[in-house]
Amino acid sequence: MIESNRQKKIAGVLQEDLANVLQNRLREAGQSGILISVSKVSVTTDLSIAKVYVSIFPSKNASEITAELNKIKPQIKHEIAQLTKNQLRRMPELTFYNDDSLDYIEKIEDAVKGEENPISNPDLLPKRRKS
Repeated sequence: MIESNRQKKIAGVLQEDLANVLQNRLREAGQSGILISVSKVSVTTDLSIAKVYVSIFPSKNASEITAELNKIKPQIKHEIAQLTKNQLRRMPELTFYNDDSLDYIEKIEDAVKGEENPISNPDLLPKRRKS
């Protein structure tokens, strides 16, 4: 379904503010070597639920950090509500999801560049039968 302009605007505001809040929380917690970026926010048509897709580097910690974000989402929601109180009438419920699209792209690149590339090594392909 196509997003309305209002949904897109609210998603943009939430994405920007969430990125700032999450980076500040990491810095305050003393976590170094972890990078969180908010890759996408999608808001439902009734503006009550926002799905937040976060990309976490290094990806080995992604599931733990996403679970932790879902535990503390009331505090995050409160911080975002304070930042957006002049822009939003009602703050949507937040749900955090791990965005693993970067890992997926990396696996595709590794497969193409890897040692088992049939273009550079034609012996990997099965031999054709002459008919």
